[in-house]
Formats: sequence, C-alpha cells, structure tokens
Amino acid sequence: MRKPGVSQTRQRIFSFIRKFINDRGYAPTVRDILKGCNLSSTAVVQHHLNVLEREGHIRRDPEVFRSIQLADRKNVVSVPLLGIIAAGAPIPVPAADTWVSEAVDTLELTDELTAHREVYALKVKGTSMIDALVDDGDIVLMEPAGDTENGDMVAVWLKKEQEVTLKRIYIEEGRVCLQPANKAMGPIYQPPENIEVQGRVVGVIRKYPGV
Repeated sequence: MRKPGVSQTRQRIFSFIRKFINDRGYAPTVRDILKGCNLSSTAVVQHHLNVLEREGHIRRDPEVFRSIQLADRKNVVSVPLLGIIAAGAPIPVPAADTWVSEAVDTLELTDELTAHREVYALKVKGTSMIDALVDDGDIVLMEPAGDTENGDMVAVWLKKEQEVTLKRIYIEEGRVCLQPANKAMGPIYQPPENIEVQGRVVGVIRKYPGV
C-alpha cells in the first residue's frame, strides 16, 4: 500500500498488520498495533484503522475479536472461542465463564493456521504446559476428540470432579496418566472410567508479548 498522500504512520500500521498475520496466522488487536508500531494511544490506532477501512485496504467486524482482515486475503475462517481451560490444577467446568457449549467469542484465523480442519478455541489458564510452549493467556486450537495417542496434548473431562484440564495423556495399565509439561508439577493419575477426552490440541496462538 503506497500511494500519494498516505501517511507514513498508516503505511507502518498496514505493514505491521500484514507481517503479523503472515507470521502468526491471525490478526493483531488494537493493543498489538499500539505496541508494535510504538504509537501514542489507542485512539490514534483506531483513527488510522478507520481510514484504512474506508479506503478499502482492510475489513473489520466490530462483533468479532481479532477481526482485521486484509482486503487482498480471502482465506480467513471463523473459529469459535468456547471459554477457558485449566493448564494447572483442574478448574470446575460447568460455570458460564469457563466452559460453555456456545461460543463466547469468535476468532478470525487464516486457514493455514487451522490446517483446513474444523476446530474450536480455548483460552489457557495456568502454566502447567509451559515447557510445551503453552503459557497462561495463550489460546489453544482444538479438534474434537477421536483416537488419541500417548503424548497427545488433550482436554480431559474428569467426570467425578466435574472439571476439565489440559495435559498430555498416557494410557498405562489400569490407569491414565495426565502429565503436565512443567517440571515443578507432578502428574495426575485417574482410573480410565473417570476421564473423557474432549479434544486434542492442533495449534497454539501465543499471547503477544506485553499484553
């Protein structure tokens, strides 16, 4: 995007958006742009985004999180964000603010990031998977559970406790080991009849530094 009269700041924002999407597979937020372009306020960012949208360089949906799309990119899919999953001690699931059957938000992601699969998203709470590069505040992309293999990172429903947790799964004789990826935390052992694998991690959207 280079044309007479376009400000250098707007060009920098547009270039930042393009690189962010190319590198990560999803759009930046206003705060990402604020930090990445070293601008003075979110109002300045919004002003330039409004101009870029008016001139047809980008598209946005005010009802969708991370909805900035480049006008010349068509391969964008909507992924439902279903809630929060614990990566630490399990947290209760049925509460409305942790695990719901309908989307609490929607992410606009490139189909390269979703690998052309039907996926849903969960926000991670906790650091038990930090050594697997899944940190507190990250978003994991999940595909519905099918066959799982030892070592898969999965969302596991603990039936008796009515809780869900994110761990690597290992099937052992007479029990299931739910293994964190954090040297400071020990495994959780459960009888097979107490667990239900609800999804497998197929991608991670990492929290932008400083956000």
